[in-house]
This record gives sequence, structure tokens and C-alpha cells, in this order.
Amino acid sequence: MKKLLKISISIILILGICFLLFEISKSRNFQFFGGLVNKAETEEKVAALTFDDGPGVNTEEILDILREEDIKATFYLTGQEIEQHMDDAKRIAGEGHEIGNHSYSHTRMVLKSPSFIKDEIEKTDDLIRQTGYEGEIHFRPPYGKKLFFLPYYLSKHERKTILWNVEPESHPEIEGDANKITEHVAENIEPGSIILLHVMYESREESLKSVKKIISSLKEQGYHMTTVSELLKHQK
Repeated sequence: MKKLLKISISIILILGICFLLFEISKSRNFQFFGGLVNKAETEEKVAALTFDDGPGVNTEEILDILREEDIKATFYLTGQEIEQHMDDAKRIAGEGHEIGNHSYSHTRMVLKSPSFIKDEIEKTDDLIRQTGYEGEIHFRPPYGKKLFFLPYYLSKHERKTILWNVEPESHPEIEGDANKITEHVAENIEPGSIILLHVMYESREESLKSVKKIISSLKEQGYHMTTVSELLKHQK
């Protein structure tokens, strides 16, 4: 009986630890090592517009929109897609936008080895430099997931994990409607916010359509849109 009780307690503890680690892996405000940013602590009306994945089929269109609106944004690109669309990546850099590292293969980096994580990040860093981009390269983990080895690697190299605090596409009832995406951002924006959008693919047409609407809405609220690096300069 005692043996069965010990086994039961052990199973409960293991399940509890697994659940806790799962929650930590997707946390927007905690990790075991190094710095994590999901917004800048500031009272100024400034926010960062960020785009994950790509370059993709909509790169030229999103760049045209940003140029027309005179907005600089941060693009978290994957190494594989930079290789496939180097000209688009070079245009992103050439037009003065910030480029961040979103891994090489866009694989969840929670249960990966230190060598895998190192290769994913450093290979993509090299590709980003080939675009002509010379600024600081921040890292955003695929799916926002991280646990032990990824934060440890970034901490050792004095790099922060960059996440977000406004993500309209995470809501199924919102992601398929540009107006609802815009409304969600307008209602949830706050000084120092980092907005996450996916606009690079044909399946994300509504997100792409929302960009001009979001910029217009935030300008009406008195917000200045900038890159993540510039946003962090406003940090208290």
C-alpha cells in the first residue's frame, strides 16, 4: 500500500513539474536565464510594429505600405526564407528596417540540444549580415517558446529574448478580419507595446490589410511607431 502511495505521489509530482515547465516555456514575462522583453516600460506613446517569418510573397507589399506611411518596423526573419528570398531581405535592410533572428528552420526550441540552438541562431545571424543589415540582431523564438538552453545561450551572448504583448492573430474570432484585428490592437495598445503580426504569406491577407488601418488608428491615438531597438531606448 505504501509503495503504491509513493508511486502515485511521484506520478503527480512529475506531472506537476511537466505542467509547470510547459507554462514557463510559453510565458511572456519569465524565463530562467537572461533578459526577456514583451514591452518597454515607458509612459511615452511609442510602440513597435513587428512581423514574424519570411521574407515571403507579401514582402514587397508590406514594405510599400511602410514606406508610404513613413514607418520603420522590425522583421523577425527565418534563415531558410532569407536564403530563398535574399533580394527581399536585402530590400528590408536597405529601406532602414530592423531585422531580427527568428531561427533558421522555425523549429520549436524547447527540447533542443545546445548545439542545435547555436547552429540555428548563428547560421541565421550570418545570413542577416549578408543582407547588409548592420544593426543589433535581437532574437525572437519560434512560437514564443523557450525553456533552458535557448535563454542560457542568449544570456551568455548578452542578447535578450524579444516577445510581444499585443497579438491579435492569436484569437480565432479576430484573425480572419482586418477590421477586428485593427480594433483589437487599438483597444489593447499601451505605451511601450510590441505588436506581433504575420503578413508574409497569402494565407495572411487580412493581417496584411490591417497594417495601414492599425498605423492610422495608432497615429490618431498619438502613438509613434518605431523598431524594437528604438523602443527599448525609451525604457525607464
